[in-house]
Amino acid sequence: QVQLVESGGGSVQAGGSLRLSCVASASPHRYCMGWFRQAPGKEREGVAVAFFGGAYEDYTDSAKGRFTISQDNDKNTLYLQMNSLKPEDSAMYYCAAEKTRGWECGLGVNFSFWGQGTQVTVSS
Repeated sequence: QVQLVESGGGSVQAGGSLRLSCVASASPHRYCMGWFRQAPGKEREGVAVAFFGGAYEDYTDSAKGRFTISQDNDKNTLYLQMNSLKPEDSAMYYCAAEKTRGWECGLGVNFSFWGQGTQVTVSS
């Protein structure tokens, strides 16, 4: 079982940047890991996903070109660098993990492990 702890959220103005971190309690090597977000009154949305220890990554269309997912194997940490933030990016951001094979990793994976979330607020 993997426990996930997110950090790095905050309040920024539109156009600003934030970097979210997700630390896993155990090595998430060969796990599919992703960032999701949920705004009040809206469904949870997949933002970005990566296969930990591999090169695969994918993004939702609204994140492409602005967000970058990365990983630090030594620190068991997944990151989400968010640039050019917009008010519509405001949400609670969650980290998730699931043991998969590399080719199975994607935004549509049924993730079993979730963090408690970190709030991102972007003002106009």
